[in-house]
Amino acid sequence: MSETIEQGTAGSALNGERVEFTKEMRKDYTILIPDMLPVHFKLLRNIFTQHGYRVGLLKNTGRKVVDTGLKYVHNDTCYPALLVIGQMISALQSGKYDVNKVALMITQTGGGCRASNYIHLLRKALQKAGLGHVPVISLNLSGLESNSGFKMTIEMLYQALIGLTYGDLFMLLKNQVRSYEVNKGDADALIEKWVKELSRQFRQRKGYTPKGMEKNMKGIVEDFTKIPIQKADKTKVGIVGEIYVKYSSMANNDLENFLVEQDCEIMVPGVMGFMMFKIDNRIEDINLYGGNPAKKKVVQALMKYCEMLENILYDSVSKYSDFLPPSKYAHIKELITGVVGLGNKMGEGWLLTSEMLELAESGYRNIICAQPFGCLPNHIVGKGMIRKVKEIYPQANIVPIDYDPGATKVNQENRIKLMLAVAREA
Repeated sequence: MSETIEQGTAGSALNGERVEFTKEMRKDYTILIPDMLPVHFKLLRNIFTQHGYRVGLLKNTGRKVVDTGLKYVHNDTCYPALLVIGQMISALQSGKYDVNKVALMITQTGGGCRASNYIHLLRKALQKAGLGHVPVISLNLSGLESNSGFKMTIEMLYQALIGLTYGDLFMLLKNQVRSYEVNKGDADALIEKWVKELSRQFRQRKGYTPKGMEKNMKGIVEDFTKIPIQKADKTKVGIVGEIYVKYSSMANNDLENFLVEQDCEIMVPGVMGFMMFKIDNRIEDINLYGGNPAKKKVVQALMKYCEMLENILYDSVSKYSDFLPPSKYAHIKELITGVVGLGNKMGEGWLLTSEMLELAESGYRNIICAQPFGCLPNHIVGKGMIRKVKEIYPQANIVPIDYDPGATKVNQENRIKLMLAVAREA
């Protein structure tokens, strides 16, 4: 059977057709995904595993990934695409995986940004590397592509959103603790403990209900309050930007750890805000341009579910600790009124500008806008809106940092150090 599959997929690859991930492949193929957010994605992997899929998180980083990306992707292609494709092909060429028993998964938003074209760039690169027989799965909610061997069910979607919510809680608490730890590494050890516990619960289909989440999140928050800390004056820095460069340490040259080494406390907006932004865009599209009322009701129901998850996280932090809770999506959306129109949704759209406003409002007025060089949507709503943000918050100290294969880490860090020097002087 496997020989038939391999011959069939190879034939399709040679003909330039899309190689489908079939039901037969689901039995013994490993699906590889980029590791943009280690804690979040570890929880997502466990959810996929629970539904019968074999999933591996790619950990390979370094210059080899960049060079592989440059070899198989045109150098004018945006940096995140180059890194993701470079990481995947580099992993397949490493000898670690059986290239006849592996598939790749990549998200596809369906928007006007290049994120909708990653999958086609990846397939083209695989052909060039002699790996055109490897199936590429599109993870999307837009009906762009489907595979008989992979289905994103409603249950999986809800569970994935819950996993991302837990991940956001870990990220929020860790960032408010790690710069003040008496014993370095306590926060990471606590996260590892809770990820194992949540994974155990997920296998037993627990930890998904509102009551289960409330209990778990209360326990997580209370455990973080017990970490010994030594309070001191730290420069507060927020990080915004294109989603991959903002979160991926490989893409942003380990930006978060660099800032901690520079005696800063960092804040990175959660990924659930971005997910709610993408869902809300569907509603706004129908409001602005018309559309299917039934579809609007379904999307509104999904949005209400996300708001419920957001409330559980917010209440857990605000009720059981002195940690700063995350701003709710409704408030972030409100901040943008009169600044950027809600129809501006390419890439991170109005959300990126609003996150800068929200960080400044929360006391993180020193902001790094991490963006791929030449990313037009990001440059407009990021770099292009700095002046407007400063009109609203005159004390905002914002520096845009471009990330690119040719950009040197030293230059990036020197620009950040200059921003920090201005912050400390102020």
